[in-house]
Amino acid sequence: MGAFNRSAVVTLVERRSRLLLLGELPFGHGAQDVYDCLRGLCADLPAVTRRTITWDQGREMAEWVQLEVDADVEVYFCDPHSPWQRPSNKHMNGLLRQYFPKGTDLGLVSRKQLRAVAAEMNGRPRKVLGWRTPAEVYADIVATALDRAISSHRREHSHASPQCPCLTISLRLRQRKSPSGL
Repeated sequence: MGAFNRSAVVTLVERRSRLLLLGELPFGHGAQDVYDCLRGLCADLPAVTRRTITWDQGREMAEWVQLEVDADVEVYFCDPHSPWQRPSNKHMNGLLRQYFPKGTDLGLVSRKQLRAVAAEMNGRPRKVLGWRTPAEVYADIVATALDRAISSHRREHSHASPQCPCLTISLRLRQRKSPSGL
């Protein structure tokens, strides 16, 4: 939340890699605005890293049922006044105060600025990741999942033909641009 709770930024933190995605809320932080932002952020993520979202209690998530359907995620809510149920996100929000001190009007922060901050945060080595960066760990998670999918496909179809349309789609996905902020 920004100055006087009038502005906000959505923060998503991928649990295993600690990859940060930031979403702007230029028109407010009502339920529809948050839904639209989360839907866009989730669209950038491959299914292997898009499983659940854990959220605080709040009216801004009133569209959670629709988000579960449209973004193919399960939404969970923390117990009231229980920030320890979202430790990675709370820690990241604290780190983001280096860039956006309390009182900052987040409505004035551009998408370009948010992506630059996310890129910088995702490039910081973390002790919890064995001094690797979130971007490196995330890339490994996605590559491993893709390799497994390709191997499974080859077993199911008993071929290794590069002309297979399924395999071509998989290889294009591998080359697809990383999510926002990388």
